[in-house]
Amino acid sequence: MNRQEPRTPGPRRDLVAAGLAVLLVTAAVVVGRVMEDRDGSLHVNWPPLYAKWDPHVGPGTPAALAVAVAVVAHGPVLAARLPWRALLGSAWAASTAWIWSLALVDGWHRGVAERLTTKYEYLRVVDRFDDIPAALRDFTQHIVQVPGEYHWPAHTAGHPPAAPLTFVFLDRIGLGGGGWAGAFVITAGSTAVLAVLITLRALGDEAVARRAAPFLVLAPAAVWMGASADGYFAAVAAWMTALLALAATRAVRCPALAATGAGLLFGLTCYLSYGLTLFAVVVAGVLLIARTVRPLPYFVAGAVVVPLVFTALGFNWWEAYHLLVDRYYQGAAGVRPYWYWIWANPACTVLVVGLATVAGLRRTIVASPGAVRRWRARETTAADRLVGVVLVALLAVAAADLSGMSKAETERIWLPFALFLLPAAALLPRPAARAWLTAQAVLALAVNHLLFTGW
Repeated sequence: MNRQEPRTPGPRRDLVAAGLAVLLVTAAVVVGRVMEDRDGSLHVNWPPLYAKWDPHVGPGTPAALAVAVAVVAHGPVLAARLPWRALLGSAWAASTAWIWSLALVDGWHRGVAERLTTKYEYLRVVDRFDDIPAALRDFTQHIVQVPGEYHWPAHTAGHPPAAPLTFVFLDRIGLGGGGWAGAFVITAGSTAVLAVLITLRALGDEAVARRAAPFLVLAPAAVWMGASADGYFAAVAAWMTALLALAATRAVRCPALAATGAGLLFGLTCYLSYGLTLFAVVVAGVLLIARTVRPLPYFVAGAVVVPLVFTALGFNWWEAYHLLVDRYYQGAAGVRPYWYWIWANPACTVLVVGLATVAGLRRTIVASPGAVRRWRARETTAADRLVGVVLVALLAVAAADLSGMSKAETERIWLPFALFLLPAAALLPRPAARAWLTAQAVLALAVNHLLFTGW
């Protein structure tokens, strides 16, 4: 065993953890199906996912199979041997190919071009932002549903205006319509793998990042990264974290500039999704792992820019959030039972991160007491710092789950946090890497070919 790896029980317990995760998902499916058939209170067709049963193949199927086989066969070796920059480029290319091929299993129209044009989505409101300052001043007036008055579609009402404005700006530069919007979120989302790798290298070391790389590429999360706006949100949050990690570890020539950039992206993140304010937990975790607060003044200076701009233009974030809570309970969330989703949301997350991550999370939890002791003694290893990154992401997920504001649809909503759970698989034994990667690929392919996901 590598001396930097924490001493944890062996592969058999990894398999037990994966088996328990399978049981959790099975229970969520069975219990959810009974509840949905009985009273329809879950408002999802294939609980716990927002999806419907629809076995199918499509033009992306051969490519998805090819990418999966290539990453399983060659991913671990290439990740270990390629020069760092070549690894980053290869990981981005492979991640992009994986996301695109899975999206195209559903075909171009159903899988990409129509994803962001449904009655719930952002493209439905583009024409209402002809006068952007006026639209922002009136934004909060259309969040709550009032009979006889116009209200925003669900996703626009459920997010701050930076989310719809993204697609307004795309339209303004000539990239309007569902096809361009889908291509944009896939392209942006695929870069998240680079941000996570850079974060792992900065906070841990290059060896940890290399071991995580194939698992980041071949993640089942790619099913929902394809043409879901939350994939774009995830990339913004991931790059924020990467810049902060670089600043905190002084791994760049100008740490102050990196910290300011991280703050700018954090401000944008909070104006893309209310729930992503929980990335403050990740920010605190990065600073704790790096044992420094030096980037904080620059980070805060950058973080206030986006809020100041939106506030000056007439949008009140706090007012909008409180109105969103009212809107949230006007809809399906008002009848979706908390007691079911409190444990079914983690079942959704199992399907997003895969069984390899579950096994890695088991090792993370087992290793955490020793990592904390070594952190206090200022003797942390790279593996300890990886454990820290995963733990803070897990803490953010737990907070989101307990809040009650994430009842269902977490397969997309929690994508930004899930990206930082995936590196837990780097703690798995090297000889088992291909087997665990195969499990990841099989899960993603099964979900994408047996279900038609709503995002």
